[in-house]
Amino acid sequence: MKLWTSRSLTTRTTILLALIACFVNGALGAYFYGSAQVSLQRRADLVLLGRVEHFSRLVREMYTVSELKDRPLLFETMLGAEQDVLLFRRPGETSFIDVNPQNVPVPALRTLDVQRLPTLADIQQTRLPNGVIMHWAVALAPAREDGAAVEIIAGHPMTAEKRMLAAYRDLILAATLAGMLATTLLAYVVLRRGLRPVRHIATHAAQISPTNLAVRLNSDDAPVELRQLTLAFNAMLDRLADGYQRLSQFSADLAHEIRTPVGALIGQTQVTLAQPRDVAEYQQVLESNLEELSRLSHIAENILFLAQADHAGLSIERAPVALSDELHKIADYFEGIADERGMRFAVSADGVAWANPMLCRRAINNLVVNAVRYGARDTVVRLTGVQDGQGATVVVENDGAAIAPEQLQRLFDRFYRADAARSQFTESNGLGLAIVKAIMNLHRGTASAQCPTPGVARFELRFPAQAG
Repeated sequence: MKLWTSRSLTTRTTILLALIACFVNGALGAYFYGSAQVSLQRRADLVLLGRVEHFSRLVREMYTVSELKDRPLLFETMLGAEQDVLLFRRPGETSFIDVNPQNVPVPALRTLDVQRLPTLADIQQTRLPNGVIMHWAVALAPAREDGAAVEIIAGHPMTAEKRMLAAYRDLILAATLAGMLATTLLAYVVLRRGLRPVRHIATHAAQISPTNLAVRLNSDDAPVELRQLTLAFNAMLDRLADGYQRLSQFSADLAHEIRTPVGALIGQTQVTLAQPRDVAEYQQVLESNLEELSRLSHIAENILFLAQADHAGLSIERAPVALSDELHKIADYFEGIADERGMRFAVSADGVAWANPMLCRRAINNLVVNAVRYGARDTVVRLTGVQDGQGATVVVENDGAAIAPEQLQRLFDRFYRADAARSQFTESNGLGLAIVKAIMNLHRGTASAQCPTPGVARFELRFPAQAG
């Protein structure tokens, strides 16, 4: 099986077509052979029936038994075949006309009523010692002179028909083999030509590499059967190119985020070591270094969390989370940061969400940080939580600059940044919304963004209800 599946489609299809051609030609040949055999037998039987009918008429109407005995050569010439048999006899007596050149043994045959001519159903068959089938026809006719019954027996060996069928069989076998060979050759040529677009696709696909993702397959010139494949392949390349672009952007952003605290750590350490310092100065440098190290640790934690969240089998523990209490705690926690920009919070929540308390708080925190970072100064950030039969919904709304529709579709992408500007707030490394989406995936929920009205950004988290 492995040897078969490892062969090319051209070879496999050619072999299958050759087998199909052999089967079809063989079946047709067998059908025509059987039809010819039946036709030859029927023709021989009709000749036999016509012969006994003709001789029955001679016995009834033209010649007496004595006259028939005086004309034996007449019947031999009327048969026209050296191997055919013709017998005239009284029932229970020896034959007075015996035309049997090959001395074929005459078996005991069923006789019919007087004046009843035989039909095809009355033809009887025997097998000669050499294996040839012998057909017999029997009729009883009243003698012209006295009306006594005369038995007329005609026999025909199927020797000539057997030779004819053997020659016909050989022709069928030769035609079947020739047809299979011709089909194999033509199928191979046609398939090689028909699969040329597949080879062209393989040639173009071989040109694609991580450094050359701009190559696309030409779907307009592709056959209908391959058009869907080329479109799907091009769509996959688009996704790969987009992923590489976002990965490159993320690498640049991550390098920038890491370079800033690392540069600060190196610079402050070099300055401190340039000359002796007192304890207070060393303590101040260490505190500053600790702040930068905490920032690096936070970035590493975010990346590690996203890597762990990629595992679809990761399970989380859930518990009821009171939406009103949770949103008020979050608003109080970020009140100082929001106040620096003249922003304040408006909370309206009721019900509970079935979620992991820590992950739920982290997702909402990231949305609030995003709203404070990009919201307009001196505006209100609205926090809403509701519960229904299908689960719970948390909404974070802020007023600010309009977001383009194409950006709304990608805000939660892991490596996408709608605005490259840096911010001093938490989660400023461009992973905040990606973490929100990962948390909602762990909850089997959804995270979405929309602009219900121009200048209003609405982020919605949908937690499913408790199962069972």
